[in-house]
Amino acid sequence: MGTFSRQEFFQELAHGCLLPTAQQGLEQVWQLLVICLLCRLLWMLGLPSSVKHVCTVAGGFYTLYLFFELHMIWVVLLSLLCYLILFLCRHSSIRGTFLSITVLIYLLLGELHMMDTTTWHKMRGSQMVVAMKAISLAFDLDRGVVTSVPSPIEFMGYIYFVGTVIFGPWISFSSYKEALEGRKLSFSWFLKVSVSWVKSQICLVISNCVAPYLFPYFIPVYGEKLLRSKKRRKIRGSVARWLLAYENAVSFHFSNYFVGYLSETTTTLAGAGFTEEKENLKWDMTVTKPLNVEFPRSMVEVVTSWNLPMSRFLHTYVFKSALKFGTFSAILVTYTASALLHGLSFHLGAVLLSLGFITYIEHVLRKRLASMFNACILSKKCQPNCTHQNKKALWVYMINVAFSSLAVLHLTYLGSVFNSSVDYMDEDEDDVTHHTIQKWSELSWTSHWVTFGCWVLYRLILK
Repeated sequence: MGTFSRQEFFQELAHGCLLPTAQQGLEQVWQLLVICLLCRLLWMLGLPSSVKHVCTVAGGFYTLYLFFELHMIWVVLLSLLCYLILFLCRHSSIRGTFLSITVLIYLLLGELHMMDTTTWHKMRGSQMVVAMKAISLAFDLDRGVVTSVPSPIEFMGYIYFVGTVIFGPWISFSSYKEALEGRKLSFSWFLKVSVSWVKSQICLVISNCVAPYLFPYFIPVYGEKLLRSKKRRKIRGSVARWLLAYENAVSFHFSNYFVGYLSETTTTLAGAGFTEEKENLKWDMTVTKPLNVEFPRSMVEVVTSWNLPMSRFLHTYVFKSALKFGTFSAILVTYTASALLHGLSFHLGAVLLSLGFITYIEHVLRKRLASMFNACILSKKCQPNCTHQNKKALWVYMINVAFSSLAVLHLTYLGSVFNSSVDYMDEDEDDVTHHTIQKWSELSWTSHWVTFGCWVLYRLILK
């Protein structure tokens, strides 16, 4: 938006950023929303289940074409490969592991050899959703949660469920089948859709129009003189570098919340995302919890609140499967799997693997401190009936606040590598690598050094 004084900035903000951002957001997804609603109405007609499966496949295909055009064939090929593996291994007891390896090989080959990296990355979200659905189904078949391999049309209906095929989130096979039963329209359903949509648009506006200008305009830390300087982003001061890193991190966070709330909207609009207790139906799908990320108790809370469905997927089908190798090994396998699902991007891989070490060391350190001081200072908030003697003492609050502040530092540091310029570096991975190393070097590798210090402290106090 150029270089303005604060008064000029706020005068330009509405018609220069807020309205165009909201308008573009609606233009990009309105057809998806209409298709989701049509499918929702279709489920209520009492049609045979096979017809419903065919309709959701048709809706999913059309939606994929709207967003990716003919490149959607790579998503289709992945789904066909997954069903072929499930069918050929229908008598095996290790379908989940075998399919997981096959999917990862396909994704890696696709990114490296099948097409250009930029186009492949545009489809990364849909590829991830297809992969997670197929892998979870394979593990559920191994564990007996799903009794038999679904028919081809039933499988494709699940994979291409229009409410999740573009923005996610991952849903289980049983959730898909429940959605097709066609629950009645209700005010609570309409309210959930409306609230999630409004939240998604607010997050989009904050990501594009607020976060990038947070400190020069909304919180003018350096005053009017710096605002008028065209060399603002060349400031070398340590505090300024951290403030710029925080702006990048917050902008990235809210772009994730936008996708999360938008996926809530599409999934609920299409008829999924509810829980049922007796005759009480609750439209309560939650994809992300922004407050738990922006004001975290711990990094453990951050990684679970960032994307709840994906966190459940990784915990259920990756972490539990790898737990036999030990907790630390299971954590590394989980974050490695997450990195591979996200694609061969150095900055994503570096961030996710760093998160693995950070969350593990924080967890074991706080667990040891909680045992030493008999206090509620674990990574996750204690239950009201926990056995710790020290629960509400001032020093307990101070320790928890200190770890919360440390989590904000980690988030700022890790999020500093995400900004709009990285999106245009996908063709050249060397540029992304250099960008990541440069950003962390500017921040003196603080988060990694702090994590190493926490590990040393843990080893010193370990019995």
